[in-house]
Amino acid sequence: MHTTPDAPTAPRRAGRREWIGLAVLSLACLLYVMDLTVLHLAVPRLSEDLRPSSTQLLWIIDVYGFMVAGALVTMGTLGDRIGRRRLLLVGAAAFGAVSVLAAFSTTPEMLIVSRALLGLAGATVAPSTLSLIFAMFPDPRQRSRAVGIWIGAFSAGSAVGPVLGGLVLERFWWGAVFLLTLPVMGALLVLGPKVLPEYRDPGAGRLDLLSVGMSVTALLAVVYGVKQLVQDGVTVTSSAAVVGGVVVGVLWTRRQRRLADPMIDVRLFGIRTFRSALVVNFTAIFVMVGYFLFVGQYLQLVVGLSPLVAGLWSLPSAVAFVIASQAGPRVVARFRPATVVAVGLAGAAVGLGLLTLVAVDHGLTVLVVASVVVAVGMGPVFGLTTELVVGSAPAEKAGAASGVSETAAELGGALGIAALGSVGAALYRAGVASGLPVGLPADAAAAARDTLGGAVAVAGGLPGPTAEALLATARASFVAGLQLTSGVAAVVAALIAVVAAVALRDRPATSGSPEPDPVPARDGCIVEA
Repeated sequence: MHTTPDAPTAPRRAGRREWIGLAVLSLACLLYVMDLTVLHLAVPRLSEDLRPSSTQLLWIIDVYGFMVAGALVTMGTLGDRIGRRRLLLVGAAAFGAVSVLAAFSTTPEMLIVSRALLGLAGATVAPSTLSLIFAMFPDPRQRSRAVGIWIGAFSAGSAVGPVLGGLVLERFWWGAVFLLTLPVMGALLVLGPKVLPEYRDPGAGRLDLLSVGMSVTALLAVVYGVKQLVQDGVTVTSSAAVVGGVVVGVLWTRRQRRLADPMIDVRLFGIRTFRSALVVNFTAIFVMVGYFLFVGQYLQLVVGLSPLVAGLWSLPSAVAFVIASQAGPRVVARFRPATVVAVGLAGAAVGLGLLTLVAVDHGLTVLVVASVVVAVGMGPVFGLTTELVVGSAPAEKAGAASGVSETAAELGGALGIAALGSVGAALYRAGVASGLPVGLPADAAAAARDTLGGAVAVAGGLPGPTAEALLATARASFVAGLQLTSGVAAVVAALIAVVAAVALRDRPATSGSPEPDPVPARDGCIVEA
């Protein structure tokens, strides 16, 4: 008897429970990014109260990203072993508790430690949410929509954060912005067990603690070394940190090749799509986060807007980013991912180039228009590259792949703040040092040289003409730093647009998520209701 092969089974379609679960995960992601954007808005108040040095201020801002980057791979693989829902809920509880500690910090050092602990807790959120989405939405079209909503939640956080943070800062002290996380984390802890499935890899072995320590050490050493290199030039400390981190990273990679149960299956990096999309995603976030550091300070300390009004002026770019990120899956149904990503990055480069035209006395309109152009260009890039990274890996490696994806993203953001932020800080200090008013007290001069917030605080206690001269010098120096870093970011965005056009050119237009590239799989994963 002649028989025909069985027709391929259509992927299971997600139902109401999965979409409600996606809404819960999106809440966590919204909070995850909101915690960063509200801090940018709180920098002027924070600087006035705690009086951190310029180095401490950069650490307050970017230690969160450093710790997230250092722990994401560990958290991604840990989730595969103990369950991704369980890890997410534990991290949510820890995030809420440490947020209270950050809110009531009394010294720069205490806030830096609190932010570092927040980073460790936050590292559980991104890989857990992304890998759960890939488990909950096996249908390619639904998964593409779900990933778009996931990316939209991050961009919505950047929209809600400044406005909500501005409202809070109008009435309360700067630490209150950290308490905004508590209701959202509470909702996640209540609803998560009801609507999220548990998802784990039954073939995952024990977590190798030595590998964990090596991965964290390598990432933090490289990030710290780059930060010091940009800020202070080539020194023994910065060079030793970078070289040491690279050496530990190489040893870690070799160890993963030998282990029966590695933290990351390094064979993933042999997949061209995985590797190329990861590089593009990393660089795009480096560019966007690096320039965004200057926006909140410009609006408040140069233009002189209140926190709430500054937050409202940040809305157009955030809304543009949400719209553009949601349009990504529809656009890629007609055009190749390489085309969409390359055009988006080229558009972002144009917007960043416009930012070099921002001036002290007439830069608000240019800043808003340029930020909208950058947001429209970058919006589709993050969702498409993230989906390409995770979708090109086998299903049972989704946790590890999403961990790598988010590590690259957080590392890109942390390095963007460290590198571009340090360049801007160095240019600011040099400009202020050469233009300080004569007769300024030594302690006031030191505070003014450190940060723009310090200069504004010092000017408040000076006579009129001296205060005006100091503010003019400080604001001009800050804007010069903004212009230079925006120019550097524009060049980087243009270069990575070319890389994307070439490296991703083999991916066709698709109405759904890309099929995984062939990589030998070991075991399937268990999904529990």
